[in-house]
Amino acid sequence: MHSGMFIFTAIERIVFGQPAAAALRAEAERLQAKRVFIIASGTMNRTTDEVTKVRDALGSRCAGLYDRIPSHTPRDAVLDAVHQARSVDTDLIVSFGGGSVTDAGKMMQLCLRHGITDYDDFDAYHVIVKADGTRIVPEFEGPRVRQIAIPTTLSGGEFQPQGGATDNRNKVKHSYRHPLHIPRVIILDPAPTVHTPLATWLSTGVRAVDHATEAICSGLSNPASDASFLHALRLLSQGLPRIKRHTDDLEARLDCQLAVWLAMTGRQGGIQMGASHAIGHVLGGTCDVPHGYTSCVMLSPVLRYNRSVNLARQHLVAEAMGHPGEDAADVIAAFVAELGLPGRLADVGVKRAQFAMIADHAMHESWIHTNPRKISSPEQVLEILEAAA
Repeated sequence: MHSGMFIFTAIERIVFGQPAAAALRAEAERLQAKRVFIIASGTMNRTTDEVTKVRDALGSRCAGLYDRIPSHTPRDAVLDAVHQARSVDTDLIVSFGGGSVTDAGKMMQLCLRHGITDYDDFDAYHVIVKADGTRIVPEFEGPRVRQIAIPTTLSGGEFQPQGGATDNRNKVKHSYRHPLHIPRVIILDPAPTVHTPLATWLSTGVRAVDHATEAICSGLSNPASDASFLHALRLLSQGLPRIKRHTDDLEARLDCQLAVWLAMTGRQGGIQMGASHAIGHVLGGTCDVPHGYTSCVMLSPVLRYNRSVNLARQHLVAEAMGHPGEDAADVIAAFVAELGLPGRLADVGVKRAQFAMIADHAMHESWIHTNPRKISSPEQVLEILEAAA
């Protein structure tokens, strides 16, 4: 008999299939926000008119804009952005861009609430994971200034209450968690995403495949979550190749955005990720590999590593992706290749000389300790890395 608990997040609304500018204006009016601070993708702001549309729609409610957040959300960039937001006494943060921009909005909420003004001030708030899997999760008050997210990739960070920022001194990306760090409103408009570089869009789509796959293979799933994960895989396995063939297919783009929502919704049933996410987190913060690419190179090797303990669940993945009876790891690898994305660590610039450091860091990631096949030593992580080399 199944047992468990669904914990619903503090997202109030998800607006989808509507123009972002008009939807944001309506939400800002509903929330009675008067000093909206936008944190946007630099490329989106400087090479398209999408951010201008949003600013124009907000009119006098727009109090400021920051567009210089690098990948993996380094602390110093967050401090720069929050300094500007603080100077205009913002009452609503809007993130318009990919996962690093979304995370920056979450970190800005933390900084505004707790007066963070210095690089070292972040240390009191991030989650600490010891090598044996024990966690220290600091308790602190949630933000007063909340966030609206307009995502332009498929990384899915907008659907979870955990954000990340990188300590560049140590090349480690830390996690920060509070139930109210999740955006209050999410706006899914496929139109601005046509400006997202195709490789970024497709690879973050594989990231969403990774969310659904590791979740359904976790051993902690339930029928309600399974329904979300399996339909997410169906939509992604059909939608991403359509977009590769026709980049302006807005219907397929919206299907993929909705698939991200489904993949993340199912996790509210207490489902944990595994080694693909854990190692991927290290590859991002320590080796500067884009998050989408981390899933492209790690998901298949992790599935092969876990095959002995969850083969039946892996069969569900292959079936949902249109390949019943086939090996899930092979299906994922072929899917990544079909999309023209990198499939090996060497393809993303990670060298064997870095493997020992990656393995050691991975032992301090929560999800390495919730992998379906137990991982209790860096040597086991090295085994996976060698298979992905």
